[in-house]
Amino acid sequence: MTLVKFNSDKKTNPLMPGFNDVFDSIFNDSFFSDRTVMRVPAANISETEDHFHIELAAPGLQKEDFNINLDRNILSISVEQRSEHKDNQRNYSKREYSYNSFVRSFTLPESANENAIEAEYQNGVLKINIAKKEEAKTVRRQIDIK
Repeated sequence: MTLVKFNSDKKTNPLMPGFNDVFDSIFNDSFFSDRTVMRVPAANISETEDHFHIELAAPGLQKEDFNINLDRNILSISVEQRSEHKDNQRNYSKREYSYNSFVRSFTLPESANENAIEAEYQNGVLKINIAKKEEAKTVRRQIDIK
């Protein structure tokens, strides 16, 4: 039986030193990493007595970048952002195009009032407040004991 020692902290190949370094430098380049990471913002969903609340963390955007649609009981939030970066230094020209987009969809419950939806984008957070229908609002009252 042969025992082979595996060192997880050092990921180099003893037969071909530097082999993994080549691939690490290629795949950790910003060209690949910017395009392989799926950027879908995190969402917080909460409920109060008379509203449903959705908060989407989407820093670096403008309120004009968002498109919010309601189709039956599906609330869809989408963003399409395009940018072009030109760099003219020395005798060469460099252009980088960036295209970011995402769609988040939420199914609204039957108790949501689709006519009373408000959205606000502030400090990198999109806040959506959805009012509940009157009959769905929580009724609180004191019950007397006989």
